[in-house]
Amino acid sequence: MTSTGRNHNDWTPDWAGRWNIKPTQQIAVILDDAKADELRVEPAHWSLVPPWSDSLRTKFPTFNARTEGITSKPTWKGPLKSKRCIVPASGYYEWTGEKGAKTPWWIQPAEGIIGFAGLYSWWQDKNLADDDPARWSLTATMLTMPTVDHLASIHDRNPVALPETFWEQWMDPGITGNQDLVDEAVNASQGEMEALGYHRVMPFKASDDGPQMTAPVD
Repeated sequence: MTSTGRNHNDWTPDWAGRWNIKPTQQIAVILDDAKADELRVEPAHWSLVPPWSDSLRTKFPTFNARTEGITSKPTWKGPLKSKRCIVPASGYYEWTGEKGAKTPWWIQPAEGIIGFAGLYSWWQDKNLADDDPARWSLTATMLTMPTVDHLASIHDRNPVALPETFWEQWMDPGITGNQDLVDEAVNASQGEMEALGYHRVMPFKASDDGPQMTAPVD
């Protein structure tokens, strides 16, 4: 799945809609291909796997990366330097309440999509032949930050949603990523997150999918 050109508004998505994506499943990520001078949309394994891992299945969760002190973690420090991506989404879920009686909430923009700040890494399965297309897997994670006041009643953390004016700066591999860039992204995200709306939806199972999942419930 590849989209050429620098303006994502001109792209025609060729993937099917999904309403319930779980960690380790495939998500879409937008990358800046410096050699081709184009932005690319690629499917990625949602859980970043560092190159030194022996397996695509990590021993600890890697689908989210905390922004605080991110450069102190070897798993994030390398990709942060030049392998940064945008994870596009129409919204996301959070759950409140006690186990066994949790309430899901659908959080979304008034229109359009959200662009979450992410990191990516290519993982190599050395058990496969060099010419096997499955030898290389693109993997990714999404950054999280302390929650904005607007969403504090739902969760104590939220993803880092970037305004479109910040997307290309975040993805630019010519900019060396560091804690200052991450802090700038968090600051830029404040207004985006505060502008999101949310409503309660019906509880659902991990296997459920479809637009009905986002329908509001009184």
